[in-house]
Amino acid sequence: MSNYPMGQLPALGWNSWNTFTWDINEELIKGVADMMVEKGYLDAGYEYVVIDDCWSLKERDEQGRLVPDPQKFPNGMKAVGDYIHSKGLKFGMYSCAGTHTCAGHPGSFEHEFQDAKQFAQWGVDYLKYDYCFKPRHVIGELLYKRMSLALKNCGRDILFSACNWGEDNVYQWIRESGAHSYRSTGDIQDNWDSIKNIALSQIEKEPYTGSFCHNDMDMLVVGMHGGSNSDFIGSIGGCTDTQYKTHFALWCMMGSPLMIGCDIRNATETTRQLLQNKDLLAINQDPESRGAYRIKVEPQWFPADSAFVLAKALANGDIALGFFNFCDSNRELSLQFWDIGLPYSSGVQLSLYDCMEHKELGTFKERFAPTVPAHDCVVVRAKLVNLP
Repeated sequence: MSNYPMGQLPALGWNSWNTFTWDINEELIKGVADMMVEKGYLDAGYEYVVIDDCWSLKERDEQGRLVPDPQKFPNGMKAVGDYIHSKGLKFGMYSCAGTHTCAGHPGSFEHEFQDAKQFAQWGVDYLKYDYCFKPRHVIGELLYKRMSLALKNCGRDILFSACNWGEDNVYQWIRESGAHSYRSTGDIQDNWDSIKNIALSQIEKEPYTGSFCHNDMDMLVVGMHGGSNSDFIGSIGGCTDTQYKTHFALWCMMGSPLMIGCDIRNATETTRQLLQNKDLLAINQDPESRGAYRIKVEPQWFPADSAFVLAKALANGDIALGFFNFCDSNRELSLQFWDIGLPYSSGVQLSLYDCMEHKELGTFKERFAPTVPAHDCVVVRAKLVNLP
């Protein structure tokens, strides 16, 4: 469990949608909660188990309350939440700012305060709040502010994860709404092009993320390997482990919440080790939650946006540096230290630690230029040390 106030750091957890979409039930959620503990995800910092869309009946009851689907959740949502809590985890659920959710179940439009109180009674700790079927002439900004007020007055601390897909110029108003994170992109898919396009769409948006309002680049597809039951999300084979590594490193560097989307009950050891990489997670969970800025490499050598460096200032004075190669062949990516504020005249060099290999690389003066394989990355943590 995080020792920081709710929302100060990007949320870490698991969400049911990417792999299971509508095919969810109490047994699945309990099994995932068990694996979160047994396989070390909780110890690594992943604390939320989030049930996405399709958990309720298609109609509210006579009192206007949401009704869990008795076929999927025969013991109700409080029992599920109690089980999740018994494992030392936190319980997340899903609703929508519109009249209906994206899958056609009741949304929370004009039921915000009623639903917030019901979620609190069930022991919910996290709410993903989607944006489908919003009445056309109602301002979305107002709906997120309304649910934020409802959650803050429901009698329980519930992290508010807004999900309007980057619509309606959300960057300009979401922090004031009270949301702890906000989706800034369309839905991710389990393919390399989707990962690249989402990352590139959010580069240079570093002013719009930070503590208590994190830019959510959507849930992780790490380790799915085409395993979704949705034709939209999945594709045959999904991505390679190298591409998943780059995906995870980008989301960590850019400060996105990290919501695992694969079936962790049968994830490979390679997937588990990547998702629990303590050095990458430490960058994502840095207490200052600063955005990463891009340093372009020599444009005449690479197609636009095909290779770049991300730099992220860390709370202890270190700098996280990510070298990303979207090209289809190996590339040497050269970072001139002058470009991160360290001219030779500063009298400082960088001691570099490889966050993938978990080893010291030595000290470097003026520049660092790793050769990065196709679709791969190198992430280092740089410490400033005086020149001899």
